[in-house]
Amino acid sequence: MSSVSMKEKIKRLKRRIPKFRRHLYHRFIKFQNQDSWRKPKGIDNKMRLQLKGYPPIVKIGYRNPKSIRGLHPSGLVPVVVSNLGELEKLDPKTNIIYISSTVGLRKKIILVQKAREKGFKIANEGEW
Repeated sequence: MSSVSMKEKIKRLKRRIPKFRRHLYHRFIKFQNQDSWRKPKGIDNKMRLQLKGYPPIVKIGYRNPKSIRGLHPSGLVPVVVSNLGELEKLDPKTNIIYISSTVGLRKKIILVQKAREKGFKIANEGEW
């Protein structure tokens, strides 16, 4: 299957997932920068009771299909590479690589050159 059709498949299968934020994140200053999900547990909490007009809560039904879960948006399987031996075992048609953050600059340059020669896509190339 070509990567173009895989991109289309991912776009079709991925559902629009809402941003799950903690209850009343917009109301209190202490939650403005810490609006990450926390399960509502109060006995009268309207969000926990899933009443109309309140934000959605995290549920298993929002999960993506197993066939596309964990894939890069390009349709390739992401793999973290830290040396040339790991690069040799991979296939450029099915994998996209991330260069490990623990690799030094000298070896990163060598890894990038070898990856380009083999035709790999590098996801985090512009980050260093």
